[in-house]
Formats: sequence, structure tokens, C-alpha cells
Amino acid sequence: MFFVLSKLLLLFILPFTWIAACLIATLIVRKPHLKRRFFISGMVLLLIFSSPFLLNQFAKRWDIQQVPLRSGPYSCVIVLGGFSGEDANGQGVFNPCADRFIQALKLLTTGKASHILVSGGNGNLLAGDFRESDWVKGQLEQFKVPDSLIVIENQSRNTLENAAFSKTILAQKHLQPPYLLVTSAFHMRRARDIFQKQKMDVVPYPCNYMAGNGKFMITDLIPDAGPLMMWGIYTKEVIGHTVNQFK
Repeated sequence: MFFVLSKLLLLFILPFTWIAACLIATLIVRKPHLKRRFFISGMVLLLIFSSPFLLNQFAKRWDIQQVPLRSGPYSCVIVLGGFSGEDANGQGVFNPCADRFIQALKLLTTGKASHILVSGGNGNLLAGDFRESDWVKGQLEQFKVPDSLIVIENQSRNTLENAAFSKTILAQKHLQPPYLLVTSAFHMRRARDIFQKQKMDVVPYPCNYMAGNGKFMITDLIPDAGPLMMWGIYTKEVIGHTVNQFK
């Protein structure tokens, strides 16, 4: 039930929804002073959430930075799903978060980790037969990664289940902590806390930095549609992180 509700409520926490609601209200209400207030509110929200500068400043404070790794190898690198999915023909494809796959593969092939655990099933509300980690295993095999080094967890639908199911599998495989945890920088703060609440000793290895890691440019002061999309992602992370603190 929590999984279904989280998917349905997502629509109402997106900044775009707030902006659209204000502008629609402008067209519906009849009282001039309310119409003006809704219009101004919508424009202010649009300026705030379309600002690359404000997004970058927030991302610099929210995103988790990489920490130095120890010299010896870790027993396993856990890479969280969400970097691939199913296309219209039912075939697996990588998405813009594919840096998770790249960094996890690099950690494995350079000897920083001796095993890789891919955690991800199907997070869609109406899930079909596609299981992300099963497809990713095939991609790893194309890179000549031995099957004995690949561990898959293909039942999880969200980060809470990523942590719970991964913990069980790692215990069964007798792979000892600490583990490297790979996910996108915007997601790492919430993921790290969830894994730690599951009593898992993880070392954050964020990647896929989508904001806040570049130099300031004058164009950052010009409103753009890109930040509006990214604010939707960060809003989801902030609310999810806050909710997890009370569990």
C-alpha cells in the first residue's frame, strides 16, 4: 500500500504541479484580487524553479560528495537500479542515470570491489515482466565480467526494498561489510540513510552528478526549463528523506 501511495502522491509534490495549479486557478477564479495573487504566485514559483543558479546552489548542499576509499578491495559494490528500463518493444535500455552502471563496473574491474550486486526489480506502478537487474547482468556479461562475481537482487521496487533485500542476499553470500554503495548523487543522501537504518555498513560512492558540480556561468542566471525537471527529482528526494527520518 505504501508503494502505491508513494507513486500516486508523487504528482502532487512536483513544482510543475504547483505552478500549473496557480495558473489554472488564475483562469477559474472570478475575484480580481485572487486572480492576481494566483498569477503572481505562479510566476514567482516559475522563476524560482527554472533558475539554474538556485538549483546548483541547492545541489551543492544536498548532494553527497565522494569519500576516500581504503587501499584494499571491498567485498562488494552495491549499485542501485533506476539507470535502465524497458523500451516500447520490451527491450532493456540505459537511461540518463547510466553513470551508476559505469562507476560500479569501474570499481569492479579496477579491483576496488571483488563482487557486484545489482539491486533493482521493476519500480513501475503497473509492473510487467521486465526485471532491471536481470537485464543488467546480461550487460555485465558482455563486458566479460565472470558470472561468479555478479550478484543480482531482482525483486525490489524502491530504495527501502533495495536495502532490505540486499542485506539478506549479502548475508547468504557471506560477503562481509563494509560495502561500496553506488547511486546518483541526488539520491545518495536518502539511500545512505535507508541502508544505515537496515544496519548495513556502506561507503557512499555517489555519481551521475546532474547539478551543482560545475563552475558558475553567467547563463546560470537565465531561466531554463531544465531546472524545472531537476527540481521535481530533488523535491521527491527531500520529502522521501524527511519521511524516512520518522520511520
